Amino acid sequence: MMSLSAMLSRCFYAARAPAWGRSLTRARSALAQLNALLEAELESIRGAGTWKNERVITSKQGAHISVQGSSGAILNFCANNYLGLSSHPEVIQSGIEALDQYGAGLSSVRFICGTQNLHKNLEAKLAKFHQREDAILYASCFDANAGIFEVLLTPEDAILSDELNHASIIDGVRLCKATKYRFRHLDLSDLEAKLKETQKHRMRLIVTDGVFSMDGDVAPLKEICDLSEKYNALVFIDECHATGFIGPNGRGTDELLGVMDRVHIVNSTLGKALGGAAGGYTAGPKALIALLRQRSRPYLFSNTLPPPVVGCASKALDLLMDSNIIAQTMTSKTKRFRSQMTAAGFTIGGMDHPICPVMLGDARLASSIAEDMLKRGIYVIGFSYPVVPKGKARIRVQISAAHSDEDIDRCVEAFVEIGRKHKVIS
Repeated sequence: MMSLSAMLSRCFYAARAPAWGRSLTRARSALAQLNALLEAELESIRGAGTWKNERVITSKQGAHISVQGSSGAILNFCANNYLGLSSHPEVIQSGIEALDQYGAGLSSVRFICGTQNLHKNLEAKLAKFHQREDAILYASCFDANAGIFEVLLTPEDAILSDELNHASIIDGVRLCKATKYRFRHLDLSDLEAKLKETQKHRMRLIVTDGVFSMDGDVAPLKEICDLSEKYNALVFIDECHATGFIGPNGRGTDELLGVMDRVHIVNSTLGKALGGAAGGYTAGPKALIALLRQRSRPYLFSNTLPPPVVGCASKALDLLMDSNIIAQTMTSKTKRFRSQMTAAGFTIGGMDHPICPVMLGDARLASSIAEDMLKRGIYVIGFSYPVVPKGKARIRVQISAAHSDEDIDRCVEAFVEIGRKHKVIS
């Protein structure tokens, strides 16, 4: 015999069944509508020729890699592994030792129970390397850029940003309440005009990439610093594509251009030249770093950088500070590639930087050439909108200290053969 509670329960659910059925139908209808919208958007990306396939690497990062679906060793000319340290034996061993001693991760954020002595040691080392008072670690430089501007600037302030700054800078600027000004790329006259316009504000911050990642061009930091001092502004640089290999000791564009004591704030990454794993940081005045520890949201609400990553980056930094030989090899390798490609008839963007954009214009063409290069054993990727502006598609070749002269010559030979096939060069 059914209990009273069971009878009441059955009656309740029977009464609610039609309503639940209608709710489920509406939920399915909404999901179907969402899927239709998403599929239409995805199809428009395919139709524009800007679809980005993710190739699967089945080996360590390096100059020579294995790629799923390709036979034999593939020459890699597409990584930010500028110093070739991503699979350096000492870097790997340091990561293993950190894993063994400190564990896989902290399961926490820094101010709760996520700060270990190896984090503090790396921050001190980064501050010393950049010749700044202090430094703070983040999970990525994207987080570092997202976390600084809203802490530093108020509605009384102004921020002046180069129009081609990295997406992470753009997103970070959007988060702050300062009045926003965008100056034309590398245009000092436009920057000065906007500095004059911003004199009504309490504080002015000029924000620029040190090296612009899509083109490999270098910000005119000396002239920017001249303007900053003329109009009483601060200077911030993102050094992700400079740290470790630009300047006599690899300290970046401010060292290269002799303005280390005139640039106020440096953001950079551990995920490129310094081991290639992950992580970012801000280096600058002690008071700023202290404030970021108190208020920077990506720092306060993100898990601590894993110990193995910190161990790898710390060893990479040691190798760099012990000797600048690795960093200095980049100049001759970069010149070798650029000069040969230019002589062959290709248009190479930027100047004297290991980022060597092979300018093609058309997104489909860039994608097709990249696929043909892979068939020839060369890993490169076509870059198109929204990563670069429409009509400026390219293949961004990146030179590494791990590349031999023979590797570079083989890459050029493949470009020449495939460039002629696609009628890019004669």
